[in-house]
Amino acid sequence: MVLEEKIEVIKSIEPFVEEFINQKMKDPEECWQPVDFLPDFADPDFADKVRILQKSIANVPDSVLVSLVGNMITEEALPSYQTFFNLLKGVNEERNVASTGAWARWSRLWTAEENRHGDLLNKYLYLSGRVDMKVVEKSIQQLIYNGVELQTDGDPYHGLIYTSFQERATKITHVNTGKLAYKSEDTALAKICNLIAGEEALHEKAYKYFMGKIFETDPNGGLTAFVTMMKKKIIMPANLMDFGTEKRQYLNYVNITQKIGVYTSYDYAGIIDHLVKYWGIDKLRGLNDEGNKAQDFLSTLSERYFRLAERMQDPNEIQLVWLNNQKATFSL
Repeated sequence: MVLEEKIEVIKSIEPFVEEFINQKMKDPEECWQPVDFLPDFADPDFADKVRILQKSIANVPDSVLVSLVGNMITEEALPSYQTFFNLLKGVNEERNVASTGAWARWSRLWTAEENRHGDLLNKYLYLSGRVDMKVVEKSIQQLIYNGVELQTDGDPYHGLIYTSFQERATKITHVNTGKLAYKSEDTALAKICNLIAGEEALHEKAYKYFMGKIFETDPNGGLTAFVTMMKKKIIMPANLMDFGTEKRQYLNYVNITQKIGVYTSYDYAGIIDHLVKYWGIDKLRGLNDEGNKAQDFLSTLSERYFRLAERMQDPNEIQLVWLNNQKATFSL
């Protein structure tokens, strides 16, 4: 399907985007804010509450802390993500970020919610005293400066495939981080991670719903887009964090999440399997030759990735970046 026809499909499902916004999304006045979960400087007991926070996070392993910092830095690059979404063809034809159109409104609601995630984790980590915030802040600025390249080429179908996948991946990451925090007896951090994971789950639901409407309207185009993105492989949105520098922070972050089970190659395979089943890829009918080939390719793709995950070997030693002790390493 040519791009012009895809844009028409995107326009045709705009009422469903509007419906989702009205039924599922909260007005900013109704949302929680980071300060709701953090010690208040105006509180006379502020210092005592910070000491309690620091005592709770003291038992969280360095490896989990590095993973958490990487998650937070990813969330902090929100200006890039709203830009990415508004640049998808057919999403914001007005080229007005204050547009009242449903797609543009969605991009703002989505990224406004996400912005609180980064703010909350940033402040929590700052108060913990265990993180070199100057190094972290440089990483955030570097990532926003470098921008984001998600290999979607401005194609709206590709963009919705990417966000469906990535929002589920982010949810999994926060859920697993919360489990490790709870295991380390930091119940406050566990609560924060689960709170964020809940909103990531809502965003995942939205993108899967929007993309599902595309499969209903244009199954051949949807299948082709799915295959294209799977062949390119879904990359983390923070992958340009070190671009233009000699640092290896992003690679160490990815290796840590794999090593401690926060986000692994098994999770990647599991997301493919979930999306194929959720969208009923094997049940789509009326396909052309390209669509049938795409359907066959996708039906066994997760199995190939599960086998690949079984053969993967984790690095033996990983540099623990962003912590006050920059020379620390992690190994099993």
